[in-house]
Amino acid sequence: MIRAVPGVAAMAAYALADMGGPGMISLAQNESAFGPSPKALAAGRAALATAALYPDPDWTDLRRAIASVHRVDPDRILCGAGSMDLIGAVIRAFAGPGDEVLGSAHGYLFVATACQLAGARYVTAPEPALAVDIALVLQAVTPRTRVVFVCNPGNPTGTTLLTADILRLRAALPEPVLLVVDQAYGEFDSQDPAPVFALADRGDTVVLRTFSKAYALASARVGWGVFPAAISAETRKVMPPNNVPAVSQAMAMAAMRDQAHMADIVARTATIRDRFSADLRDAGFAIPVARTNFVLIPFGSTRIARAADAALRAEGLLLRGMAGYGLPHCLRATIGPAPVMARAARVLAPFAKDMP
Repeated sequence: MIRAVPGVAAMAAYALADMGGPGMISLAQNESAFGPSPKALAAGRAALATAALYPDPDWTDLRRAIASVHRVDPDRILCGAGSMDLIGAVIRAFAGPGDEVLGSAHGYLFVATACQLAGARYVTAPEPALAVDIALVLQAVTPRTRVVFVCNPGNPTGTTLLTADILRLRAALPEPVLLVVDQAYGEFDSQDPAPVFALADRGDTVVLRTFSKAYALASARVGWGVFPAAISAETRKVMPPNNVPAVSQAMAMAAMRDQAHMADIVARTATIRDRFSADLRDAGFAIPVARTNFVLIPFGSTRIARAADAALRAEGLLLRGMAGYGLPHCLRATIGPAPVMARAARVLAPFAKDMP
């Protein structure tokens, strides 16, 4: 019998969202409720004419578009097939057997998978009140810590650290520790990203973003990050060449240049999110304030969360269970069209009576 190497054989498969069956409305994937920029769609159609050619392995035009919007050096930018590609590459390049990667208790689960593939140990700091606690993260640092990973805004909590907290964390971490700040939902956070991007100038911090959320290009699979030069050089060694298709590069470049469309997606999503959150709070739920395109819904117990999930499914609505994130009493609701969210709120309201 052919066997996988021990590290892979011991792994569980990455847990994907349950997509249900035909006719179900998915609110489980944190996809955009609104379509991408028409300019991005046009650019993608035009790029199909080059399908016989390999894509630009250096993402030259895309990096320039990102740099012009965010006022960063294009030479500091790496692009990946989604931010997951970059997360995996960073961990493979900078953590291995005997090393630790430190995250938060309810942080993005793919980091743990990437650590298993690299042979590194993934450890977490507690998240009181469903938010990253900088003091507790710093307490969890050991001599074996090679990378600290912070998702801000958080997934699946939706909660946000202040920029000052990120800067304080970086200043307090030991010099050999690489800080990775995943800002997959950064466009939904009104804080100026420039001070966090500027941390890359220190040589010890990476900041990641994606086109999957606010730019509504989840299927294009394009992520990007601001990297120090030395970190970038090592990370590229473990990344496959031609990793972002030409069509995806063209769509992402056009989307980045259409900031008005992105801002409209963010504003419309936030309006629906805040209405949905308010409806659930009025019903009696304790909903964390979210700066994302989703909302975390805590229930009184795991049993009640499962009952609510069953009721939603009976109405053709799929939310995401959070047991894998250490939150079995929670569901996560991606923000969809307003009528769908109103319907979900009506189904959920009766379950608030069992809140503690």
